[in-house]
Amino acid sequence: MVPPPPSANTAVNYAKNEFEGNIMSSTEGDLKDDRMVFHDSHDTFLAGYNKSPPPGLLLRKIEKLSPRGPEDLPLDQSITEVDLSNIATLELWNKIRKDCESVDTSSIQRSFVNHVYSTLARTPYNLDEFGAYQAAAHSVRDQLIHKWISTQQHFTRSNPKRVYYLSLEFLMGRTMQNCVINMDMEEAYSKALREMGLAFETLYDQETDAALGNGGLGRLAACYMDSLATLDYPALGYGLRYTYGIFEQRIRNGEDQVEYPDYWLRFTNPWEVARVDVAYPVGFYGSVHNDSAGRAGQPGQPAARWEPAEFVQAVAYDVPIPGYDTDTVLNIRLWSSKPQRQFDLSSFNDGEYEKSVAEKQRAENITSVLYPNDNTPAGKELRLKQQYFFVCATLQDILRRFSKLNLPWSELPNKVGIQLNDTHPSLGIVELQRVLVDEHGLEWDIAWALVQRVYAYTNHTVLPEALECWPVSLMERLLPRHMRIIFDINLYFLRSVEQRFPGDYERLRRMSIIEEGHQQMVRMAYLAVVGSHTVNGVARIHSDLVRSKLFRDFAEFYGDDKFVNITNGITPRRWLHVANPQLSALITKRLGSNRWLKDLTELSRLKAFADDEDFQQEWRQVKRTRKESLAEYIQKHVDTAGEGPVNSEALFDVQVKRIHEYKRQLMNILGVVHRYLRIKEASAEERRDIVPRVFIFGGKAAPGYHTAKLIIKLINRVKNVINADPDAELRKLIRVVYIPNYSVTLAERIIPASDISEHISTAGTEASGTSNMKFVLNGGLLIGTRDGANVEIAEHIGGWDLAFEFGAKAEEVDDLRNKVRYLRPEIHPAFRRVVEAIKSGQFGDSSPFVNMLDRLVSDGDYYLITVDFPSYPEAQERVDAAYKDQKKWTRMSIENCAGMGFFSADRSVQDYAKKIWGINPCPPPPSK
Repeated sequence: MVPPPPSANTAVNYAKNEFEGNIMSSTEGDLKDDRMVFHDSHDTFLAGYNKSPPPGLLLRKIEKLSPRGPEDLPLDQSITEVDLSNIATLELWNKIRKDCESVDTSSIQRSFVNHVYSTLARTPYNLDEFGAYQAAAHSVRDQLIHKWISTQQHFTRSNPKRVYYLSLEFLMGRTMQNCVINMDMEEAYSKALREMGLAFETLYDQETDAALGNGGLGRLAACYMDSLATLDYPALGYGLRYTYGIFEQRIRNGEDQVEYPDYWLRFTNPWEVARVDVAYPVGFYGSVHNDSAGRAGQPGQPAARWEPAEFVQAVAYDVPIPGYDTDTVLNIRLWSSKPQRQFDLSSFNDGEYEKSVAEKQRAENITSVLYPNDNTPAGKELRLKQQYFFVCATLQDILRRFSKLNLPWSELPNKVGIQLNDTHPSLGIVELQRVLVDEHGLEWDIAWALVQRVYAYTNHTVLPEALECWPVSLMERLLPRHMRIIFDINLYFLRSVEQRFPGDYERLRRMSIIEEGHQQMVRMAYLAVVGSHTVNGVARIHSDLVRSKLFRDFAEFYGDDKFVNITNGITPRRWLHVANPQLSALITKRLGSNRWLKDLTELSRLKAFADDEDFQQEWRQVKRTRKESLAEYIQKHVDTAGEGPVNSEALFDVQVKRIHEYKRQLMNILGVVHRYLRIKEASAEERRDIVPRVFIFGGKAAPGYHTAKLIIKLINRVKNVINADPDAELRKLIRVVYIPNYSVTLAERIIPASDISEHISTAGTEASGTSNMKFVLNGGLLIGTRDGANVEIAEHIGGWDLAFEFGAKAEEVDDLRNKVRYLRPEIHPAFRRVVEAIKSGQFGDSSPFVNMLDRLVSDGDYYLITVDFPSYPEAQERVDAAYKDQKKWTRMSIENCAGMGFFSADRSVQDYAKKIWGINPCPPPPSK
């Protein structure tokens, strides 16, 4: 018999945590009344560690479970200090709440002024623009929270199955404009603040991007949360609250990336709600003991007892996410790591000042930075700590919510679906198995069947080096019980493989979650596949490679039905309506409504106007305006060497994305050198036929990724030489720009200004990409390989005639790599000339680049730059030829945009809901 989940009537309260005679201090306002509250499911969690509380901790049960955020607000009056038995009292509460929700001009003004005086302690006489932003943000947040509370109460009443989206990254960008647009309040706020002498729209620039992500993975997660809210799906996102983001990128000496902390929380974040009463214990290290005493209603059943040696606490911060044209507001819950004890007064009094705060520092390191540099053993350990901290806190929160339903564990998959956004949260599979078996006494087979029905896994890469592996020795030391469970899962799994393929020991070796070798490693992607009911790729070509190459053995074992494709998408609200309001207005005017914001397939109607001269002229004017705006920004914020204004009449050629060898920014800059050398040699007459270009680069390299940093250095070296060339006529024809510290906000400025964007990864290496979708949605044309979503984009816009293709196909890559490695084919003269120009010192001291370039012309060209380079300049010549015919170019631009209806994140999350999660929309009831 499956035991029921734990009662919802208990919780663990760490009160006045005593250690060596010292009362633990509060968290400087982070914790209420010197209390750390841990939720009900983890009184058994801690009891599983030991019969008594961990040393120095004072445990006591409390009778009633306090509310833990809007989703837990009771439907009756069983948990409240307010006397609501009087109908008049309840009506008064409802009336005041309704008054607070009003968005008429006077209500907005009252709210704004209240926050100026009461929240900021300012007056109109000392209110600067940043202060005005803060007051406006708090006013908007008030409206957001009203809808958020209503949404969560509605979900509680409706009790649908919920999906939990686990992602280490949520690259949100700025929040205020997105909120007022989604809640249809932008015009009301503009009017209200205009009457008060303020321009609401100018306040947007005062907001700092939330430093909660790095690249496409995090931006995809943010798009999906927007779409889930817009489509009224019952969902909740989980992530980490990084104190310093990944890093702030600066360029030192005009060429080198250096990393600085991103102090995005310097002035607090008005868009988060600190849940200081929502905290869970997370343990590390320690030992494991067999326990035959039994727990969770299963006397005599053997179980394991993990006794962690170190604890931290996970404190919740909630970020409401409003949907567009709906009252639904979802939530992303972010965890921040805090110590059990803030300050060791005894050590301080003994003069050991560093020791007095050592525990605090160790705990807070866990969520200080996204993706700690793992080039050192300490970095590896911190990154693994970060991942377990994330899933441990998240599962406690999910299971607490489930426990309130008072359902048997067999119902867990009918109420909970967990989506792993890449392998980073895959330890959650092991943690759920541990909780079910060790804490609640479920039999192994029953628990494992539940785990596999709860989890689904999204794969984002086919690159072997990008698939996470952790040393067994590290896992055994940091998470000893989890390592035992992984061994058991692997044994359980390999037995079933052996039954299916008896005697095939090589297959067992290939499919084992534990990779044998000089050092045993845990293959996290394999764990995610084995522990999930569905695995999806993120573009058709990528999903085919996942089935046929990356997880081929698993596809043969489980069958193709376990592996599905869901092509990525982007939200048109953020990436067209917010990022490019001029183009959004033009499209709405031509289509007669803005229905396309929720049904992107409406854009297909633009094809009928692709040859309309008036429409083309308006389209070109929008692009010209956005290019002029970007040129002005570059001159003001990027051009520190006095290189002069950027020619906005030139073709803007853009590649902005995370710097990585497979994305081939190196090939791009080598192509720039090739173009530069040709222009230098061209006669005056030949130069008149050359299309002027501005090459725009942006993106961060991981701190420990030496080659990526070298690529940034080379881009800047080339930039500095070209932009300072003494030939003034040449400088009119070519310009290179590197925009540092690339972010969502910068993307919203850059993408609408592009004429051509570069998506030139080696075929079969980019899972999907979403920046390609953003550029094309904004009428930018695409130059790229047949990789990732490029293939599907070309199909939907009308074929490769409307884009510029080059390079090898995915099915040719393996053979070409073998030829490069073993046969060393002849290097194209144009490529060799470019390499020699760099090595000769034409772009400064070449010594940093020699090894990187020599690898390309020997046997180290894994990403086939030398193979694809000859066709790359040819494709660029086709771009030039098309750009000269502005009427043709504009028609192609319109048709590109018109074909992007398929690539909406709304369509993507609907596919997830139908194919994987089995959830339905839960729209809010009509407003009264």
